[in-house]
Amino acid sequence: MHRIAVIDYGMGNLRSVSKALEAVSNNASVVVTSDPQTILSASHVLFPGVGAIRDCMAELKHLELEHVIKQAAQEKPFLGICLGMQALLTHSEENNGVNTLDIFTGEVKLFQPAKNADGEKLKVPHMGWNEVHQTCSHPLWKGIEQNSRFYFVHSFYAVPEDKQVIAGTSAYPDDFAAALYKDNIFAAQFHPEKSQRAGLQLLENFVNWDGQSS
Repeated sequence: MHRIAVIDYGMGNLRSVSKALEAVSNNASVVVTSDPQTILSASHVLFPGVGAIRDCMAELKHLELEHVIKQAAQEKPFLGICLGMQALLTHSEENNGVNTLDIFTGEVKLFQPAKNADGEKLKVPHMGWNEVHQTCSHPLWKGIEQNSRFYFVHSFYAVPEDKQVIAGTSAYPDDFAAALYKDNIFAAQFHPEKSQRAGLQLLENFVNWDGQSS
């Protein structure tokens, strides 16, 4: 039976994520935990997050979870969500610069003031529903239509050095990486647990994923 560990470091929508996973997991056990052994013994690991990246990294260090996350991301199906995606990059320019986990080489940058096609100023944070264009065929996109809408809440966005790791893009107003992948890792800037049918389908795909990217 699958056992899914949702990493608890005090900065995620833990209840909504775990409830969404339970809703799509017929036989899986879902546990919210900060215990390293529980995380490393799980079949699947989900790394959520909301808030400031400096606080995120401080809590991971305090709980001695940095190496645990890096090990889990090497060994088993692994899903990062929102801040949990940004923390997988090398560095964030938030708070005058914060070093992150360096699982994906790249930077996390702040949205700059911009206008949409109608000349309206776009607000930061980017908040609400937006289309995601799938840029690769991946098991986590199974059953999700191209350009489906997902729910976003973020002021910063990932800029990976290798564009081949981008699994999906969205626009605000320029294209940005909405999802990343490599090997057994998938990461989404949007919140699947808040994205209704498409989001639940992605979580169901994650539960059933064997960690292969094709």
